[in-house]
Amino acid sequence: MRHLLSLAAALYLGGAMATDIRIYPSFTEVREPVSATGTTLTVALPQEAWAGVIGGSLDLEGLAFTSALQKLDANWLSSLEGKTIYLRREDGKTEPVILVRARDLLVRDANGRYFTARYEQLQFDVVPPSNPLSPSQTLVFNLKAPGSGVLSYLTRSVTWAPRYTLKASDAGAQLAALADIRNGTDLPYDVKTTELYAGDVNVQGRPELEDMGAGRAFTTAAAPVMPAPAPKIQDAGDLRGLYRYALSTPFTLPANSVVTLPFLAPRLSSFERYVGLNTYFSTETQEGTLSRFYRFKADDRLPAGPITVREEGRIVGQTNIGETRQGGEVNFTLGNDPDVAYTRTVQRTGQVKDAKGNATRNTYKVTYLFESSKTRQVRAEVTERIGGRRIIIDTAAPVQNQGVATIKVDVPAGGKVSRSFTVVVDNS
Repeated sequence: MRHLLSLAAALYLGGAMATDIRIYPSFTEVREPVSATGTTLTVALPQEAWAGVIGGSLDLEGLAFTSALQKLDANWLSSLEGKTIYLRREDGKTEPVILVRARDLLVRDANGRYFTARYEQLQFDVVPPSNPLSPSQTLVFNLKAPGSGVLSYLTRSVTWAPRYTLKASDAGAQLAALADIRNGTDLPYDVKTTELYAGDVNVQGRPELEDMGAGRAFTTAAAPVMPAPAPKIQDAGDLRGLYRYALSTPFTLPANSVVTLPFLAPRLSSFERYVGLNTYFSTETQEGTLSRFYRFKADDRLPAGPITVREEGRIVGQTNIGETRQGGEVNFTLGNDPDVAYTRTVQRTGQVKDAKGNATRNTYKVTYLFESSKTRQVRAEVTERIGGRRIIIDTAAPVQNQGVATIKVDVPAGGKVSRSFTVVVDNS
């Protein structure tokens, strides 16, 4: 952070915040070096930074303290109450006025008349801060001894998320990912070191502290951002089940912005398209169309995120994929395929009853008829889950509670094909 005030142990953390950040999917840890020459450390956080802070997350590392006080200070404009400022009227003329009350911009003119003004009408003898109507939070630490440390806190105003594009054609498929880093505050960040984390991390805060002073910020237009060399995202290994990535160089995260960086370009060790159906066993006849499925394995870990699929350069669908280990299978559907229909019929071929006449064991033949109107052969896959105390599917070994029947068949272009399996449901 650019320290606008650095007198003894007093720090005002405003302007562009130069800091280290660790960005998670739903929050960020901000870490700022601080130092004190005495036994009191005072840090003022502008309200723009404080607005997203998770209550109870402030911490001071490396400096032992006996107590800490957090309070809301008045905004910069309040310091001018009772002083002369200037008012630009609608006719373009400017006149001196006394600022009576900063809260609602009540002023008094030379004739002693009181009225409220708009901030855009006011002029000053000094340069105002970027958000003059925004208060600040002051933190006062009573230290055991002088020294240096790190002030850290968690904020929900900065987050990141990956997004993927799967480009497929007759020649194969390629997967690429981008990382979107979002800054939802009115303050830019001059980031020295950055780490991105992917995984399931839950944090809890006291919401009564998060909203302190909310709604009082005055937003001004952001300054133009000059292009700078873009950092690269590098794999930094795992941390107790979390995926960790590091940005290679410092960069600027402008206020109210999204910075997008190339993320991953993993090699696909396998890639398949097919039409399919996931369903549950019933004795009723069923008809419908199959769905479009994609399946692949990548040689890199994939954080959870949205994926867009392009075929021959055209978008054919979007969905979300979950976190996947290196070499793990990613399988998803993009909706119905009206060109491949199925008809499912069930025939009971055997039954065993107990002494009371109740059926305890039933044998069924399940038949799927697939019909395609496509101009090329297509792979069809059906997964059917069967419930019962004891399940036997075809000649497989019996299983308890739930069995899974799978059909895989190539459906010829403009043709039909059928496949069957037998199911024994034993509830005795």
